[in-house]
Amino acid sequence: MSNTLFYGDNLDVMRRYLADESIDLIYLDPPFNSNADYNVLFAEHGGEKAAAQIKAFEDTWEWTIETARTLEELVEEGGIVSETLQGLYKILGASNTMAYLIMMVPRLTEMRRVLRSEGSIYLHCDPTASAYLRLIMDAIFGTRCFQNEIIWSYRRWPTKTRRYQKMHDVILFYAKSQRPGTFHVEYEPNSESYVKRFKGNTQVLDVVTRTRKIPVDEPSKGLPRRDVWDLSIIAGSGAERLGYPTQKPEVLLDRIIATSSNPDDIVLDPFCGCGTTIAAAQRLGRRWIGIDITHLAIGLIKHRLINQFGDAITETYSVRGEPTVLEEAQALAKEDEHQFQFWALGLVGARPAQSEQKKGADYGIDGNIYFHDDPRGKTKRIILSVKAGENIGPAMVRDLHGTVSREKAEIGVLITMARPTPAMEKDAAKSGFYVSPMGGRHPKIQILTIEQLLAGKSIDYPARSQRTDVTFKKARRIVSEMPELPI
Repeated sequence: MSNTLFYGDNLDVMRRYLADESIDLIYLDPPFNSNADYNVLFAEHGGEKAAAQIKAFEDTWEWTIETARTLEELVEEGGIVSETLQGLYKILGASNTMAYLIMMVPRLTEMRRVLRSEGSIYLHCDPTASAYLRLIMDAIFGTRCFQNEIIWSYRRWPTKTRRYQKMHDVILFYAKSQRPGTFHVEYEPNSESYVKRFKGNTQVLDVVTRTRKIPVDEPSKGLPRRDVWDLSIIAGSGAERLGYPTQKPEVLLDRIIATSSNPDDIVLDPFCGCGTTIAAAQRLGRRWIGIDITHLAIGLIKHRLINQFGDAITETYSVRGEPTVLEEAQALAKEDEHQFQFWALGLVGARPAQSEQKKGADYGIDGNIYFHDDPRGKTKRIILSVKAGENIGPAMVRDLHGTVSREKAEIGVLITMARPTPAMEKDAAKSGFYVSPMGGRHPKIQILTIEQLLAGKSIDYPARSQRTDVTFKKARRIVSEMPELPI
């Protein structure tokens, strides 16, 4: 199995769908409760956290009766992992950090199972948790399988504090065996001082071996790359940024994937977030598997892939765990209304409003789509409201019309589980049309059912034909031909 996005708990997905020794490379950047601030999908302005997004992980690192029960089960299994957890519990006690480590143990155990015998795993963490995770990784993979503690050093806007500025992350690099089967050595370029120093010499010593003499017109490749990586974070206005607070730069994933895998190898990211690993693997000709527990992330990745590789990319991968028929959508709505909302907005390419405003201030707006159809460059807006229940009526249409007018938006869309009543359709029709400067008339208020969306119907607006949708910040477009990968 490859080129697949899974919606769900990665522990369950790995146990159910991933075979033993089927993965060549694993990269994971698991969310962590750092200073009691959740690294969730989208940080809200003002520092508030979206309750629906926190809900996806809140039980995994808050100490609960279930956490204590899981710890007992892991301890009773015996072995080095049991002993390590007992030691950590003596230090950390019934804390959120301990709960986080208990959540990670079975997942890392599954990752070792699915990793090929010569495969590699890179665990990305901040210094708050790296020391504890190193012990856990030693217990699960073995101390002899440890390869490097990579320091990703970066610069960002400093803060006033009575300690040194925190400007690095830690990446723990382990192999399934004592040595990774694939490791392509990269070289750091020679410094300008080196080049100037030996310029004009007929031959110089190779800086790596110190023995072989090479002509000056064949310069040394440089020194093998060290374990401190000076790579910039993504600037707030950078072309690569997608509005995801924990988003990692593609160059970071490029380096890991290019070094520890080969073309056609399978790369797994079990906490794939906004999909940087997926995009890098696709561009480098690797096969990939991504897992995330929120429909918001899965929707974002799908749009990122289209923006970066074109519409044809949708034919090269599958999505598992998303509703495909009405009955599954109804089940999701009953199970988790917030996840249903994220999923429904993803069907039309909308961005959830929770990612753009303060908690509790949605004013009846569940999502937004932005587009351009004006030669003057003005950004236009579509407001979306999602209703998961069966009790709907004309008041919802009137409320949406009022919101569209108040927000000075061009179009409003009501997404419903139930079919609209004739009175609702009549009120929607009374709202008239949005007339685009590019030509074309588009209903001002539109009602779409989940059943219609699953059948392929979409919102009627200019971007549908003009490719002017700017809802999600675009990833850089890959202009080269997309490699054909075995599915």
